Amino acid sequence: MKNSKQDTTLSEKDALQDILDCEKLLMSYYAAALLEGSCKHFRKEILKNYTQNADTQFQVFEQMQARGYYQVQPAAKMLIDQNTEKFSKVKKQLAQA
Repeated sequence: MKNSKQDTTLSEKDALQDILDCEKLLMSYYAAALLEGSCKHFRKEILKNYTQNADTQFQVFEQMQARGYYQVQPAAKMLIDQNTEKFSKVKKQLAQA
């Protein structure tokens, strides 16, 4: 069975989601390379690429959000306060260790 172009073409939303997923995956590869790199020059280049990739990922996210494809719910202040307190306690515990 032969697929037509219409059957294989991604919608704008699907294409942007695919790009966003790829950018996120690439971020994880750069992070792993940065953690494992033992040469200063290599680490510097990886960090530069990581930063550029982070900017690209955020631009794609903004485009998706502007088109209504990626809805973000603001966190409730109570939830933010709870997590801030939780991680403050952990930070204090780590400092004492």
